[in-house]
Amino acid sequence: MPYLVRRAGHSAIMLLVVVSFVFFAGRMIGDPAIVMLGASASDTALEQLRNNLGLNDPLLMQYFRYVGGLVQGDLGVSFRYGFAQMPAERFMDGGGTPVMGLVLARLPQTLYLAAVALGGALALALVMGCLAAMYPRSWIDHLVNVLSLASVSVVQFWLGLVLIVLFAVHLGWLPTGGYGSWYHVILPALALGARPLGRVAQVTRSAMLDEMARPYVAAARAKGLPEHRIVSVHALKNAGIPVVTITGDELVQLVTGAILVETVFGWPGIGHLLVEALNNRDLPVLQGAILAVATLVIVVNLLVDITYTYLNPKVSLSSREN
Repeated sequence: MPYLVRRAGHSAIMLLVVVSFVFFAGRMIGDPAIVMLGASASDTALEQLRNNLGLNDPLLMQYFRYVGGLVQGDLGVSFRYGFAQMPAERFMDGGGTPVMGLVLARLPQTLYLAAVALGGALALALVMGCLAAMYPRSWIDHLVNVLSLASVSVVQFWLGLVLIVLFAVHLGWLPTGGYGSWYHVILPALALGARPLGRVAQVTRSAMLDEMARPYVAAARAKGLPEHRIVSVHALKNAGIPVVTITGDELVQLVTGAILVETVFGWPGIGHLLVEALNNRDLPVLQGAILAVATLVIVVNLLVDITYTYLNPKVSLSSREN
């Protein structure tokens, strides 16, 4: 079986496992109607919500209906979204708010933030790692090690608060949060991109040091090729597999780490939606946000695996073995 088809099948199975876990976990915590409306809700409101969500049906029937809805792009409906307090009982007689629309409305903001954070961190980390490998045991190498270690060690939400105090409150250069213009993304991207900056820089330095010691680099130098061309064209591509691996892992961490960063900066993404749903005890929205994050993680891992085939000609999509 071709490798790509096999990996796609594994990803689909993993997604089904996540869907099943999210569904049954939502039922194991207790009566979803009581969880969403609270123990003080009236019997009429609880029964109305159970009827609207189909909670009176057998558990397996609910599960297969839920999975069937997901296949058709239906994540259910929310009867609490948009209400600071408990909605009136008459509201639950209506159709509710589709969760898929809420997720799709927030997803571009999270992808935008993750792309800016990872793009800036990756570009700077590659430069830092290459410079450290070109001048080992120099002040440049020591500076890169210190900066990368500090970036890996810092806590993202704490860094976000420090950036707000420094650049927004004291200096007044940037807004404290929100979404709109390009300058709104600078501070959350800095907070979110600190960890991948440090880790990618460390891995790039290590991989480049190994490549710079190989015979083909010495041969390229003997031919008179400029050092920057040897590094950027030859050595960097051969060092790409560990860099891509750690970049894919950090992209996964970006998606999950965005939950705290979006909350600190009021960024209207999936992470902020998940926290809102958790605070409002909005189970359908919470399940939808978790599934969106899980889907992004699985897709990223699949794309990273496929990228190996470009960086390593020995790997074939049709012949690679697990």
